[in-house]
Amino acid sequence: MIRLRSLYDWVLHWAKTPYGTAALFVLAFAESMFFPVPPDVLLIALALGHRRKALFFALVCSVASILGGVGGYALGHFLWLTDGGFTPVAQFFFDHIPGFDPEAYFRLGKQFEEWGFAIIFTAGFTPIPYKLFTISAGAFDISFPLFVLASAVSRTARFFLIAGLIWKFGEPIQAFIDKYFNLLALAFTVLLIGGFVLVKYVL
Repeated sequence: MIRLRSLYDWVLHWAKTPYGTAALFVLAFAESMFFPVPPDVLLIALALGHRRKALFFALVCSVASILGGVGGYALGHFLWLTDGGFTPVAQFFFDHIPGFDPEAYFRLGKQFEEWGFAIIFTAGFTPIPYKLFTISAGAFDISFPLFVLASAVSRTARFFLIAGLIWKFGEPIQAFIDKYFNLLALAFTVLLIGGFVLVKYVL
């Protein structure tokens, strides 16, 4: 916990430097593959400090996150498995990413098979760690165009919604984002998946 807090503070400090935008790009890219602190933290800090550039920061964050997702997909596709099982790269991730182990990996494979677009969208839009899905999507050979489309829609929607709220309302909206945004994102995603269920099993 202490280490994660120090990483959080380290991420935030970039908002007070001339390199905030570049740091946001690198962070959003890395978070899609392995970094534990979500880019929302720095995006909010930068957008609050420069409200007129809030949507620009959202664009930077979105593009970097999508590219990082592609990197995670490639990692899973090319470096995750051998004929003998998991590679040392995969084992390293299992050992160092909380909640990501072989059992979780195989559960994700079943979810990809069942839900496709919806599960990738869920990972990109909600607080569920996106990196777990980018790597697993590549390892399970999920359709790459589908993966990119779902990632682009979900990540762009998430970051532009956050930045748009700050651009519109400024600092007073920060408490709302901190307290309720993830709950609203989860609720929206539940409704989205509910629509998929209706289409698949009812209509």
